[in-house]
Amino acid sequence: MRFFFTFAYQMQTTVLGFYIYQLTHSKVAIAFIGLSEAIPAVGIALYGGYIADKYEKRKMLLFIFGGVFLSSLVMFTFTLNSMKAYDNGWILYILYAMIFCNGIARAFYGPATFTVYAHSIPKEVYPNGSSWSSSAWQMASILGPLTGGFLYGFSGKIIPGLSGITANFSVILIFLFIALVLVYRLRKYPAVFIPKESIWISLKEGLHFVFNNKMMFYAMSLDLFSVFFGGVVALLPVYALDILKVGSEGLGVMRMASSLGAALTMLAMVRFSPMNRPWRNLLIAVAGFGVSIIGFGLSNIFYVSLLFLFLQGAFDSVSVIIRGTIMQLLTPDQMRGRVSAVNSMFIGSSNEIGDFESGMAAKILGTTPAVLFGGCMTLLVVTVTYFKTKNLIPSSLEDIHSPEVTPPVN
Repeated sequence: MRFFFTFAYQMQTTVLGFYIYQLTHSKVAIAFIGLSEAIPAVGIALYGGYIADKYEKRKMLLFIFGGVFLSSLVMFTFTLNSMKAYDNGWILYILYAMIFCNGIARAFYGPATFTVYAHSIPKEVYPNGSSWSSSAWQMASILGPLTGGFLYGFSGKIIPGLSGITANFSVILIFLFIALVLVYRLRKYPAVFIPKESIWISLKEGLHFVFNNKMMFYAMSLDLFSVFFGGVVALLPVYALDILKVGSEGLGVMRMASSLGAALTMLAMVRFSPMNRPWRNLLIAVAGFGVSIIGFGLSNIFYVSLLFLFLQGAFDSVSVIIRGTIMQLLTPDQMRGRVSAVNSMFIGSSNEIGDFESGMAAKILGTTPAVLFGGCMTLLVVTVTYFKTKNLIPSSLEDIHSPEVTPPVN
């Protein structure tokens, strides 16, 4: 289910960014793609976590996937005659509205799947299971953008008259339908949390748990600011069209390179766990992420750029595994939805908000200076976090449940 949904979602994200930039040649238009999704994803994330704790998860996922399928169907319909719609000024508004709807779905999707995952495997194999689950996600993230980019570039040559955006949305709808069928095949995951107080008190309890858990809070904060400043995904269409001049096919390869680095690293981490000294390894990984961003910004050679994107994905995957394992181990069952919602506010939407920041920074500073600025800010965030946490965070998993790290839950 996760593979097919991620494949379709990453494919859609890749081609929409390229399509909108191709129509407008505006970096601000790219920035508003991230903002359109981030506003609802952040705005109702806590409520999504509350609902995920309170209701049966399989039914939630059916509604979520059904909503994403319908929004993609609307985009498919309106992009069939895209140039005429754009001349009338409607196509961008429609696309942004549907991206906004996807943001609403994401606010519920993260907490629901987080809970399903936690109840699917024993706690003693969480680190290994997290690697396999993340590898499935990364494999879809490799194949989705790659397929989208090449299909966008070559569909008209394969079937004369077929536009790249139409061909992509045809595949996206098929894969979303498969994911919807697989959700239907899941067993039911009943609620483990029956609220006895108001929704506001329940939400406050989730926030209180995260903000009083030093290791979880600093891990989320580190990822939030590094992705906010260091993300370059939103600017890849600009690099593909204007700087490296490799077209939609090159965009697909660039999106694939980062995910390929992440997937191979995650497979290696099934055998070589980064959890022996998790906090040290997390800081090193985020620092490597920042250095890779700077290298990508300085490069104007396509294959060198691919190398730095590969390294970016590799370093990012290490932080994903460490942070995901920390969250699974520290979160009580009755709070998984709400804690995942807080995580979504910190991390899940930091990519989209970071896309907005990247687009606006590129408009103000220029594309390459904006990327270099983001990489330098990431290194600054790592440095500040190191000095803030060097006497607070345990060095090994053996100390992860100490009272200083994990607050009690009433």
